[in-house]
Amino acid sequence: MTRILRPILLLLLAALLGGILPLHAQDATPRPWSSLDPAQREVLAPLQQRWNNMPPRKQAHMLKRAEHWVTLPPQKREEVRQHIARWQLMTPEERHQARENMRKFQQLSPQQREQLHNTFERFQQLPPAQRERLIRQWHALPPAERLHWDERHGRRPASANDQP
Repeated sequence: MTRILRPILLLLLAALLGGILPLHAQDATPRPWSSLDPAQREVLAPLQQRWNNMPPRKQAHMLKRAEHWVTLPPQKREEVRQHIARWQLMTPEERHQARENMRKFQQLSPQQREQLHNTFERFQQLPPAQRERLIRQWHALPPAERLHWDERHGRRPASANDQP
């Protein structure tokens, strides 16, 4: 029985590898900016200056994302384009901090994320002058005191036992 299965397994493995290897080979080939179609160039325009120097795998990843982006409604597409442009303007330190903030956000409980979202929504509703004043106050605080910001402003911090 193993004499029969062995050639079948080898053929199956060869077929699988044959299907997988072209994908990896495609990832390994750089795509010059000039080879992109107009829709791809439109979506990826903020990356144009860096495109030809990107690793092929990064290019492939961005092309895959571009395929999804072109299916989005125009308003959402513009939001994505603006997000990419803002990211490109950030310093490496700012990008690192943004990634770290996202990592911390993902570690919050669903209740804490919801509370943070609600707090942000309330903040966005404030008049611009009041938002600026609160931001200045926040930045003036030492990091240890920032932990007690909610308590000093009449709100208690969320605990793991809080229910939404």
